[in-house]
Amino acid sequence: MTTRPEQVGGNARGGTADLVTLVVPARNEEQALPGCLYSLLAQDWPNLEVLVVDGASTDNTAQVVLDIAALDPRVRLIRNPQRIIPVSLNLALEAAKGRWLVRVDAHAVVPPDYVGIAVRHLATGSYGGVGGRKDGVGRTPAGRAIAATMKSRFGVGGSTYHWGTTVRPVEHVPFGAYPVQLLRDIDGWDESLRVNQDFELDFRLRKLGHAILFDPAMGIDWECRQSVAALYKQYKRYGGGKAIVAVKHPTSLRPRHLAAPGLVTTLLLLFLTSILQRNPKPFLLGLASYLMALTGATLLTARSLDREARPYVAPAFIAMHLGWGTGFIGANLRILYKLLRRKFG
Repeated sequence: MTTRPEQVGGNARGGTADLVTLVVPARNEEQALPGCLYSLLAQDWPNLEVLVVDGASTDNTAQVVLDIAALDPRVRLIRNPQRIIPVSLNLALEAAKGRWLVRVDAHAVVPPDYVGIAVRHLATGSYGGVGGRKDGVGRTPAGRAIAATMKSRFGVGGSTYHWGTTVRPVEHVPFGAYPVQLLRDIDGWDESLRVNQDFELDFRLRKLGHAILFDPAMGIDWECRQSVAALYKQYKRYGGGKAIVAVKHPTSLRPRHLAAPGLVTTLLLLFLTSILQRNPKPFLLGLASYLMALTGATLLTARSLDREARPYVAPAFIAMHLGWGTGFIGANLRILYKLLRRKFG
């Protein structure tokens, strides 16, 4: 029989459930934050504290938090002058009073049973972290196309949390839920990482023998990027962050992480070869192979979209691949340059 959330950690309906700390790092999120916080305060798990860590916002983010906190004392504002997400997360971890910690993105809205499902899994003692499926929300034609490409394996590869439909152990979950003491035991998030800090945290947990669980019932409506240019910049950051984590933890690297850098490198080498040999065929054949795969994925993905969004599907795929690939390669070149400067002065 499936355990109901109210049967775990005490009687949730009776108000004796374990305290859960919800953590929201935010910077310049005055527009998105109210929806996020209202979805957290509407949880059917009654014993909550919500810690919003403001990373030195220049808009009204802090005031939004204070206004909501005045209406609901479960909300607290923490300030982080460093504007670095893992620092914000660790400040919240230090301040957390709960037994469980759930990290939520300011651009996310979650259903009322989100915390209950997470606690139900964590309370079994079988998992070091739990997370759900991140479903993109598009508000522009490009945004709707981007949300669709994020559900495609051609776009996101093996990232189960984008397209998974069954409960299963995974390498990484977005915005995970964890036992507070376990996070403190491993010193929380790596503050040297501006990107990919959640993946790195899950990697360390798994390395210590703690399983990470994906449950699609923990739905996350996440506002994705709303333009192709913004998507490219995002994935360039992701690729660069992955390279840095790979240097810290080489065994964390998987073949799928190298697909986009491999694509960019191959096309560049074929292009240079074609110039040197004055023969465009090698480059055109390589480009044609990619375009064939892109066309197939675009046709499959665009079927569910409206006519305004469909033209943005192919550009979104290209932005993801080129962004990740150039970000990964560029970060590795910068790392190599720094190593050579240290060695040879």
